[in-house]
Amino acid sequence: MMSQVKIEENVALVRNRIEKAARAVGRSPDEITLVAATKTNSSHLVAEAIKAGISVCGENRVQELVEKNTQGAYIGASLHFIGHLQKNKVKQLVGVCDLIQSVDSLELLEAIDSRAKALGRRQDVLIEINIGGEASKSGIDKSELTKILEKAENLSSVFIRGLMAIPPISGSESENRACFARMRQLFIDNSAKKYDNVSMDFLSMGMSGDFEDAIAEGSNMVRVGSAIFGVRVYPPKAD
Repeated sequence: MMSQVKIEENVALVRNRIEKAARAVGRSPDEITLVAATKTNSSHLVAEAIKAGISVCGENRVQELVEKNTQGAYIGASLHFIGHLQKNKVKQLVGVCDLIQSVDSLELLEAIDSRAKALGRRQDVLIEINIGGEASKSGIDKSELTKILEKAENLSSVFIRGLMAIPPISGSESENRACFARMRQLFIDNSAKKYDNVSMDFLSMGMSGDFEDAIAEGSNMVRVGSAIFGVRVYPPKAD
């Protein structure tokens, strides 16, 4: 198990990398929100990360989020959902998460709106873009974005706060930079448009291995796991 001291050191190192990456392109590091990706890490380690200054936690799995939330793991931090979300799990997240980053279909957006309306809440979300065009990856094609943003004008209980993307895992640094650049342009283009229930505040892209490149290309929210908590150890699969 990673010690509190090591987590504190890692958080400081990540923040230093964020600062250098931002200043290298003339940006303020204050523009960048660091989301600690807490997948597979215990409630104890999540709490230690929050003590070390983490103010936003991002969870990939609904069951894990629910369990850790029951244990009070996220107290003192905002909670984001950053993994693939099925419509039948929406009830477990709406009104619990401050931001659902991975809305990847109009049907999912409508399901979130319906649940939020039933709770008398408004749920903040990001639209996930499949910027690499991978058949195996979630996210909408960028050509579908306008339709979803227009639809959101009629959904009073969701508020789209921006865009999220994950570049191809096997992509080279230059390919990833190109994906990030396309996302930045998509973000800029849609920031100039005016839709009800839409405000392009966040461009969430960049993880432990590539967040400096993402920041260079305009990201203002990075999702960092292993650089904070160490290499993930996955539980063995049941026979």
